[in-house]
Amino acid sequence: MRQRHEGFPGDPVEGGPPHPPSAGGRWSTAYARLRRLGGRHPWLLDGTLAAATGAVSLGIGAGDSTGLYRDFDVLAWTLTCLATLTLVGRRRAPVTVLLLFCTVWAGYITLGYHPVVNSSGALLALYTVAAVRPTGPTVAAASAPAVVWMYGGLLDRQGSLLAALTQSLVWPAVVCYLGSAARRLNERGQQLAALTEELRRDRQELARRAVSDERLRIARDLHDVVAHHLSVVSVQAGLAWYVLTSDPPTARSALRTVVDTVGEALTEMRGMLGVLRPGQPEMTDRPEPEQPAPGLARLDDLIARIRAAGVPVRTVVTGIPRALPPGPDLCAFRFLQEALTNVLNHSGGATTVTLDHQADRFVATVADEGPRHRPRRLPRPATTGGGRGLLGMAERARQYGGTVRVEQDERGFTVQLTLPTPSPPESHAEVPTGGDDAGSHRRPQ
Repeated sequence: MRQRHEGFPGDPVEGGPPHPPSAGGRWSTAYARLRRLGGRHPWLLDGTLAAATGAVSLGIGAGDSTGLYRDFDVLAWTLTCLATLTLVGRRRAPVTVLLLFCTVWAGYITLGYHPVVNSSGALLALYTVAAVRPTGPTVAAASAPAVVWMYGGLLDRQGSLLAALTQSLVWPAVVCYLGSAARRLNERGQQLAALTEELRRDRQELARRAVSDERLRIARDLHDVVAHHLSVVSVQAGLAWYVLTSDPPTARSALRTVVDTVGEALTEMRGMLGVLRPGQPEMTDRPEPEQPAPGLARLDDLIARIRAAGVPVRTVVTGIPRALPPGPDLCAFRFLQEALTNVLNHSGGATTVTLDHQADRFVATVADEGPRHRPRRLPRPATTGGGRGLLGMAERARQYGGTVRVEQDERGFTVQLTLPTPSPPESHAEVPTGGDDAGSHRRPQ
């Protein structure tokens, strides 16, 4: 069903019969079809055009009844057909065809026939030269029909020499101009086609890069979610197994943490993978108002899980806390999640999380004191492997103009994220950063 576009009078009404194409549309369609036919069968198009030109020449010659020139006899028919036959190859060898045609035309005039009879074929051959050759060769080639035209004027005692001179200059000049304009238009069309093809390739490349970047983003998010939550699950499940008979309440608490952690991981994974199902109902759970999206607002929950796994974590907030934009906020949260997961997997020692809200940047630091400060020995979590945690941190930070720095000393590892932030307004919205926990400390600058 065709629909009517607003603002274009004359468009078909929805559900009504289509309007017949206009005269201009019919001519455009016919011209496009003719060009396609000429592209597929060039000899057929050139032969048809040569035949039409020959028919015009034969009609002029046969209709001449002035008696000023030799009668249009069999020889005249033969010479006209011979000159017309050369036009079939005008696009393959335009200059050669023009010279051959002018040679036959000059012989035709020498025998006393009407000079105008074959002039249309000469102009067609000259137009072809101008349409495919640069200006210099075109001007040189135009001298051939001009000389023949002037030669016919000299032999014609009844005509005006000035008129012959004018025609020999004006007609070739007009035809050369039209042919050169067609050549320039064709060159611009070719350039436009090349630019269109380049733009198409660029769009394909941009689409490919967008798909690749989206896959990389999803892979990073999956790594962060799976690595963190499975590490917590591994520690808590190991703890439950370790104290299953000796301390059932602790085992039940650990298993409760496992259930909650798995549920949260499934919710985050559904949220990430739901966008990969276009046109289908999303499989994501409806977010609860009390469960914010991943960001610094969920830092308290993250630190609580790490503490429940047996890692002492202390938070320090400096500066005036303010809400970060959504992208940097998620980047900071994933950085802290990955850094604390690495502490849980490889160290387990006391850890300090520092959040520094400066005027033009946000700096998050995670420093652990090494495994010797671990208060009690718990089962080690299963390693997630891959070794892409630090790489993922750095790639994520670069997306927002930030950097990640890693240092190691005799006490342990320090990982620091720096993100540029917009200038703070006069009033700042504070964000939850775990500052209400017993192991937290807030120190404004």
